[in-house]
Amino acid sequence: MTASSDRLGDGLEPLSTRHWVGIGLAVVTAAVHLVLGLGFLPHWMGGAFLVATAGFGLGVVLVVLDYRRRLVYLLGIPFTGAQVVLWYVLNRPAGVGDLSGLEAVDKIAQALLLVALVVLYRRE
Repeated sequence: MTASSDRLGDGLEPLSTRHWVGIGLAVVTAAVHLVLGLGFLPHWMGGAFLVATAGFGLGVVLVVLDYRRRLVYLLGIPFTGAQVVLWYVLNRPAGVGDLSGLEAVDKIAQALLLVALVVLYRRE
């Protein structure tokens, strides 16, 4: 990473397949959070889901714009990990059978996103 890639729009680095995999996973979890957020409004959980949607969306935009990608990956790891932990604390599933289809898609996407973020951070 060069100093020029820290500035918005200057020295855009091309996106690799690894980037696109991470972007796709972030878009999946953002979409799930958007659907859940709109469904939960006006309850406070609706707002929390929409904040998560915005966080994942912002991460995607920053990566695409090549704005401090390594920092975005580094911040994305605890952000995504916190989503998984909060979901578990709030739902206390006893097993895989307790997950709805939407929850399963989201948790799989988030687990894979965590792996993608670690790989991207270590390889850039």
